Amino acid sequence: MTEFNGEPAEVDQLRTLALTNYGHFTSMLVDNSRVRGLVLHMERLSRDCRRLFGVDLDLDRVRYLVGHALLDVNQPIVVRVTVFDPHIELGRPGTDADPGILVTTRPAAHASTPPMRLQSAAYCREMPEVKHVGLFRAVSHRRAAQLNGYDDAVFTDQSGNLSEAATTNVGFVDGDRIVWPKADILAGVTMALLSEAHAGATATEPVNLGQLGDLTAAFATNAVVGVRAISAIDNTTWAGDHPMIDTLRREYLEIRPEPL
Repeated sequence: MTEFNGEPAEVDQLRTLALTNYGHFTSMLVDNSRVRGLVLHMERLSRDCRRLFGVDLDLDRVRYLVGHALLDVNQPIVVRVTVFDPHIELGRPGTDADPGILVTTRPAAHASTPPMRLQSAAYCREMPEVKHVGLFRAVSHRRAAQLNGYDDAVFTDQSGNLSEAATTNVGFVDGDRIVWPKADILAGVTMALLSEAHAGATATEPVNLGQLGDLTAAFATNAVVGVRAISAIDNTTWAGDHPMIDTLRREYLEIRPEPL
């Protein structure tokens, strides 16, 4: 399903998004018209719209359009809401903006996801605090990692301090603590929910490639997969079945979803 402002998307509208590549989005798992962290997804869309377009986004309309796109859907589904202006011109992006709402869907994975292996790459996304559509370098690093036999890329600064993966946050288990990397990242909705729901100690501090061998386990989070074990970053490996990973998965699944 691909709808723009509640109607089937037209080629000219999508052409603008593809060629100008200016906009922002959020992705969420919708099950029975409910979403974990829906308020946080809406806050992200509102904040990023003001940042990129200088206008307020009608969040009630966003929720209506998502519901409209899911009228005949009866199973869990991944919904991406992309906000962009189909009339913006590459040569004059400074004109007054009138962004619209593109809703796209894809089936949610039913099988459990196996532990992932990550290859490090020195890179920091442009404007990392905004979930924007400019994903070229992130996808390029993901492609390079997959060509080398890994599942994805994880980013570091020039000193080897970790930040995030291409479309997920990463976290680590240090004894009985959860550690999130202290870095310029896009703080994800799942990361925020899990930080609040976790019953144990949680910290945010620098995590360097050189200290990975001292950590107990690693995991990735995003709204589509929830919590996924990381079994390797470069040559450092962990067991994919560490008990803390199961604890985090349980804590996340116990978070009550919010109705659209």
